[in-house]
Amino acid sequence: MRQKQYQRIIGYVILSLVGLLFVIPLLWILLASFDEKATQVLKLPANVFFGNYESVLGDVKNQTAFKNGLLLSGGQTLLVVVLSILAAYPLSRFKLPNKQKVMMGILFMTSLPMTAVMVPVYQLFIMFRLTDSLLATMFFLTASQLPFGIWMMKNFMDGVSPELEEAAWIDGASRLEGIRRVILPLMTPGVFTVAIFTFIRSWGNFIVPYILLSSPSKLPASVTLYQFFGQYGYAAYGQLAAYSVIYMMPTFILYYFAQNHMSKGFTMGGAAKG
Repeated sequence: MRQKQYQRIIGYVILSLVGLLFVIPLLWILLASFDEKATQVLKLPANVFFGNYESVLGDVKNQTAFKNGLLLSGGQTLLVVVLSILAAYPLSRFKLPNKQKVMMGILFMTSLPMTAVMVPVYQLFIMFRLTDSLLATMFFLTASQLPFGIWMMKNFMDGVSPELEEAAWIDGASRLEGIRRVILPLMTPGVFTVAIFTFIRSWGNFIVPYILLSSPSKLPASVTLYQFFGQYGYAAYGQLAAYSVIYMMPTFILYYFAQNHMSKGFTMGGAAKG
């Protein structure tokens, strides 16, 4: 009994230490954003100061950067979700030749590091004169996330019974109507899961827009973050923290509205089998 108690205590201590490693940086960001004289030290501000947020939100460059980030991430997320559903449907419902090899290929592409393909991608952008284009960058980000989206959508779609879709066909529905009215409502958690992961990965992506976009007016918020670091090691920590808090808000809002859908299981997926 004592040995089990010791093991439990050690487990709690380790988990607490790991939790502190995540909480302390977030706590510093929150406190420093309201500190007029913020430093690298974690401390309570002497007075609650909103000037950091006013400075960040009032800057036209920051407003443009956030708009560009929302355009890139939001557009990419919409394209990935729609294209993933259309690509996952035949993989889930049809008996295709070499289907297992195709799925293994998709799984392999999900593991490719972005930095490994940026050099040839940049050369292609130069060749086709697509550099400094928000639309072309969005399409590349979409293509880079499609393997992950297809793999996830296919697994979620497998959980929806084909018999429910066949019942809709008997009532006169087409395949697209069956996907829209039968499959999508039952795999809503999967759609929101893919959308959230796609948005978060795009919203925090620095290397792709930094390489493919050159105009300051087209850079997203993930790239313009460096503007708060000076040339001689000085950083505007208060404004940097305020910018970081605002930068985290879209992902928090998206997760808040989607968490109820993600928590639901596929209880209706086996309705026809029950």
